[in-house]
Amino acid sequence: MKTESTQMNTEQNVGWFKQNYVALTTIWIKECTRFLRIWVQTLVPPAITMSLYFVIFGSLIGNRIGEMGGFTYMKFIVPGLIMMSVITNSYANVSSSFFSAKFQRNIEELLVSPVPTSVIILGYVGGGVARAILIGIIVTLVSLFFVDVQIHHLGIIAITLLLTSTLFATAGLINAVFAKTFDDISVVPTFVLTPLTYLGGVFYSLTLLPEFWQWVSKANPVVYMVNGFRYGFLGVSDVDITLSLSLLVGFNALLFSVAYYLLKTGKGIRS
Repeated sequence: MKTESTQMNTEQNVGWFKQNYVALTTIWIKECTRFLRIWVQTLVPPAITMSLYFVIFGSLIGNRIGEMGGFTYMKFIVPGLIMMSVITNSYANVSSSFFSAKFQRNIEELLVSPVPTSVIILGYVGGGVARAILIGIIVTLVSLFFVDVQIHHLGIIAITLLLTSTLFATAGLINAVFAKTFDDISVVPTFVLTPLTYLGGVFYSLTLLPEFWQWVSKANPVVYMVNGFRYGFLGVSDVDITLSLSLLVGFNALLFSVAYYLLKTGKGIRS
C-alpha cells in the first residue's frame, strides 16, 4: 500500500513538473521571440551606443586620463559599460513586455490559468535575462575592436551577470505592475536607473573620491554590481566581492518576493 502511494505521489510530481516546464518554456520562448523579432530596435542600438562610449570616453578622453586602478582607462571602463547595457536592457525588456500584456488585458489569461505565479515570473524574467546576456555578449564583442579584454575570473563574471540581469528584470516587472500608462514605464529608468548607473563607478574608481563621498557611494547598489563585474575581468574592485554577491542574492530574493506577492494578490492588475 505504501509503495502504491509513493508511486502515485511520484507520478503526480512528475506530471506537475512537466506541466509547469511546458508553461515556463512557452512564456520564455514567447519573450525571446518578441525581442528577437525586432532585433533592429532591441539589439543594434546598445551596440551603437556603447561604440560611441568607447570612442569618446575610452579613446579620446581616456588617452588624456591615463591609467586608473593600474589599467588603461579603456580597460577600466569596459566592464562598467557592459554592465550598464545589461542593467538597462534587462529592465526595459520585462517592463515593456509585461505592461503591454497588462494593457492589452491578455495577462489575465495567465493569471486565471493553472500556471503557478512563480512560473509566470520566471518566464518573463527569463526573457529579460536572455536579452541582457545577448546584449552583454554583443557589447563585449564590440569592445574587442577597441581594447584587448582580459578575464580574471570567468565564474564571477557569469554569476554577477546572471544575478544583476535577474534583479533588474524582476524590478522591471514590478514597475510594469504599478504602471498605469506607457509614460510610467520610463519614469524609473530616467529618474532612478540612469543616476544610479552613472554614479555607480562605471567611469571612475571610488578611490578618487573623498572619504565621505566614498561612503555615500557605497549606498548605491549599482556600485556593487559594477565592481563585482569589474573584478571578474580585471581582478580589482573598490568593494568586497563577497559582499557584492551577497547583496545581489539578497536583493533578488527581496524583489522576487515582492513580485510574487503583487501577482498573487492581483495588485495593479485586477480591477
